[in-house]
Amino acid sequence: MNGTTGESLEIKDIAVDDLSADQAQAELSRLAGEIAEHDRRYHQEDAPTISDAVYDALRKRNSAIEGRFPDLVLADGPSVQVGAAPASGFGKIAHTVPMLSLDNAFNDEDVQDFVGRVRRFLKFDPLMGALAVTAEPKIDGLSLSLRYEQGELVYAATRGDGTTGENVTANARTIKDIPERLIGEVPEVVEVRGEVYMAHKDFEDLNKRMEANGGKVFANPRNAAAGSLRQLKSEITASRPLRFFAYAWGEMSAVPSETQSGMVELFEAWGFRINPLMKRCETVEELLGVYHGIEEDRARLDYDIDGVVYKVDRLDLQERLGFVSRSPRWAIAHKFPAEQAYTVLNDIEIQVGRTGALTPVAKLEPITVGGVVVSNATLHNEDYIKGIGQDGEPIRDGKDLRVGDTVKIQRAGDVIPQIVDIDLDKRPADAKPFDFPTVCPACGSHAVREKNEKTGRVDAVRRCTGGLICPAQATEKLKHFVSRNAFDIEGFGDKQVDAFYKDGLVMAPADIFTLEERDARSLTKLRNREGWGDQSARNLFDAINQRRSVELHRFIFALGIRHVGEGNAKLLARAYGSWSVFYDAMQAAHDETGEAWTDLNDIDGIGHIVAEALVEFFAETHNRDQLDALLGAVSPQDAEKVDASGSPVAGKTVVFTGSLERMTRDEAKAMAERLGAKVSGSVSKKTDLVVAGPGAGSKLKKAQDLEIEVISEDGWFDLVGA
Repeated sequence: MNGTTGESLEIKDIAVDDLSADQAQAELSRLAGEIAEHDRRYHQEDAPTISDAVYDALRKRNSAIEGRFPDLVLADGPSVQVGAAPASGFGKIAHTVPMLSLDNAFNDEDVQDFVGRVRRFLKFDPLMGALAVTAEPKIDGLSLSLRYEQGELVYAATRGDGTTGENVTANARTIKDIPERLIGEVPEVVEVRGEVYMAHKDFEDLNKRMEANGGKVFANPRNAAAGSLRQLKSEITASRPLRFFAYAWGEMSAVPSETQSGMVELFEAWGFRINPLMKRCETVEELLGVYHGIEEDRARLDYDIDGVVYKVDRLDLQERLGFVSRSPRWAIAHKFPAEQAYTVLNDIEIQVGRTGALTPVAKLEPITVGGVVVSNATLHNEDYIKGIGQDGEPIRDGKDLRVGDTVKIQRAGDVIPQIVDIDLDKRPADAKPFDFPTVCPACGSHAVREKNEKTGRVDAVRRCTGGLICPAQATEKLKHFVSRNAFDIEGFGDKQVDAFYKDGLVMAPADIFTLEERDARSLTKLRNREGWGDQSARNLFDAINQRRSVELHRFIFALGIRHVGEGNAKLLARAYGSWSVFYDAMQAAHDETGEAWTDLNDIDGIGHIVAEALVEFFAETHNRDQLDALLGAVSPQDAEKVDASGSPVAGKTVVFTGSLERMTRDEAKAMAERLGAKVSGSVSKKTDLVVAGPGAGSKLKKAQDLEIEVISEDGWFDLVGA
């Protein structure tokens, strides 16, 4: 982005150290609004829209700016706010002792810094003895405060904004882990605080019931627990399997212990469940040992955690340390790395895709990562699993994975989870190397790894040789054909494909468009099948008929040609304009020589591998037969022509080469196509114009040899008037 746009440079992208005072003030205001909105979604609606890592990054930036510009700290900013205001559906309860949140540590060094700060603040001389600190799992649930008077439960309140919470007393009374009356002798006033959560097995069972009853399923156990506790009808909460761990306190008429660990032990004596993994440590090394041990055992726990909490054990030292802003100086939360967690590899399952590829999938012990319950992960191919290639050499990122291994998985955004590490110390003694199948599990045909005769390289993917006789390939191709970015036939999903294929109703794409006609003649009508009726059958037939004419790029994408994804399908549709032109060109390029083959390879974004896959597809007789049958029922629309009247480059073939400084290559390509030009990836006699930036090499030389017009990037902008 050019510096000429001033503040539109996006202040949020400027490093904290580079912010001016005015920019810092604007950024603090923006962060306050954004964090407050995310707090509302998390605490009030139980429906967060960003991951913990992204949220933590927002707060970290806010704190850094406040540290550099202390005079600009907002009176109601994130550093002094906790949670969100109580929802309007509940009565309000003011906390006698605020429910504050914790600062975060993100690595081992942060923990060392925390202990160092505590020692410096207390002037804690090593000769005074060890500085004891407790370590306990940070439960990913909903914070709750329980007030007891004379040992009897009086009320229960959520955290809310830290000062005022929601009155959920009736709902809390339905949770078995929360005693109505405390056991033994207790102070006159006791406020016990902890976390309401849902166990993994209970979460799975609840979602199954919700789905069976047509209800909305929960994304993760935390949302399920929070949504269940905050029901306006306590009978609904009572039907949900909620649990509670006690670990802190608010107002106490008397504090019957001198340590954090002692107080938690008393909670257990009073009738609460406490976390058995809580440890008392005397060195930083011990703390980190507990943290990394819990991190690795995370998958074996029956509840979600997102870190480990450290607290100075002696209460008198806690009192001396006091609080800063919204958090205590004597405690910190050591968060787990963003989007990572340890779990157990229960099995390796082989799936057969539409191109015949045998894809291994890791079946994992379910665990929440990045707010999503993960039970599967990609394993790429057999070399990845073995950790060695065909030549016997170790391959990059190879793992030697075995069923029973404890593995670290990683998930970022919407990316399919991947295994990034193995804890070999926890490998079962009887774990055996995985034997990758050499026959297709779907049809029994040989599964082979093809060898590229030109390069001599063996394909990393093993493929079924069964082709059309393989039911897995056939059903996967059909599922791809009707998918959202292809024909997008409403009501024709995976379930329908599997059922229709099994019963012989739809064996190939063309069968979809004759389904209604055949149904009219059949004695076993679709409407009489289980799960169908007159209206649902009619809706499906209508949806099919509405898709008898589709955009050209959708039609090409739907064919399921190897290496031709949605993006390449759009490139091909734009380059050839109509189905007939495209089909004829693919036929003409079949021998991989001549003008048609050159033109195909010259399409910017279509490389040799894609071009080869295209001509191979159209060379197969059975593919052409299926296309003929399909085209008897479907009409691909011509690609939409760009209105580039008056454009100086309309109809011209343009090549961009070298480094572009005012736009990215994708932006340049999009601009040229918008102006009616065709963008090519190589220079030939058909090229009209070459736009060359610094570092242009062989393409520039070839253009000069062919006496093709060459202009600079600035010349391009002058030419098109941008």
